[in-house]
Amino acid sequence: MTASRTRPALIAMVFALAVLAGCSFEPEAKVWEISGPVFGTRYSINVVLTDDPERLETLADGVTSVLEEVDASMSTWRADSELSQFNSVQDQNKWFPLSEPLYRVLSESERISELSGGAFDITIGPVVNLWGFGPEARPEQAPDEETLAQRLSLVGYEKLTLRQDPPAVKASHQQYLDLSAIAKGFAVDAVAEYLVQQGVDGFLVEIGGEVRAQGRKPGDQPWRLAIEEPVEDQRQVNRVVVLEGKSMATSGDYRNYYEADGVRYSHTIDPADGKPIDHRLASVTVIADNCMRADGLATAFNVLGYERAMALATRENVAAYFIVRGETGFETHHTPAFSSYLVD
Repeated sequence: MTASRTRPALIAMVFALAVLAGCSFEPEAKVWEISGPVFGTRYSINVVLTDDPERLETLADGVTSVLEEVDASMSTWRADSELSQFNSVQDQNKWFPLSEPLYRVLSESERISELSGGAFDITIGPVVNLWGFGPEARPEQAPDEETLAQRLSLVGYEKLTLRQDPPAVKASHQQYLDLSAIAKGFAVDAVAEYLVQQGVDGFLVEIGGEVRAQGRKPGDQPWRLAIEEPVEDQRQVNRVVVLEGKSMATSGDYRNYYEADGVRYSHTIDPADGKPIDHRLASVTVIADNCMRADGLATAFNVLGYERAMALATRENVAAYFIVRGETGFETHHTPAFSSYLVD
């Protein structure tokens, strides 16, 4: 309370005390932000808390620890990560023990691969690297067909076998796994689970565009998020959605790409032919119960293209929103399950 508010007239003070007699004051909740760099991108976490700097600092330290654990488990950029250790094993036909988090991600990846007919495939790593979207250096020109065919022969999610108890994985042929299309979503879920454990009722977790919302903002306001217009040189809003207790992920070809000899190469590789996707679908946004699934499905739908993805998402009752390049501009379409999230 400011000094100017501590000198009211006596009658006003008496009146205020009479009105508030028997009432208790509760600290006002506000939205606080925790942010920083991670996984080659950034994270931004909004938490609804009362003014408690010590608790906020504790939460920030906890979030950092959670993200470090995910990176140490699932990064292909770290030679000492759990995933890199499996990728470097000479004989992958023997059971390789897994941590529970990595097992969860591999299990969900397998389910999405089967659902999408292989459009989502974490064994695509060797081909992703060949096109210059992994730890290997970017090529000066597109790979030749012979080299591409050799790398593509290594790919196939069905070559992996998972064991639940105790968690382990093995492969019938040497594999290089790449979780970049699902690990960010899992990281969002991991942070969200940590915040729930810490008793935070309202929050919005965002890592590189993948999001999970819980509870509401102060004033009982829902979390409102924008679906971006898929343009490269600026940020524009296409539609606004409302989220509560749900996750959202978007996959598109308008941010991560490069051009060589006048040809544009998307970072999303189609496991069917080992080449960057090239179709009318500019972006797809998926809403699901957890961000790991939303992240993986968004990538799978992006690979499939609009027509096949819309048919699959509608059949499986997935909330999906598609932005398609038309003859005169962008066209938007969504599944029936997505309707309830849209703001008019």
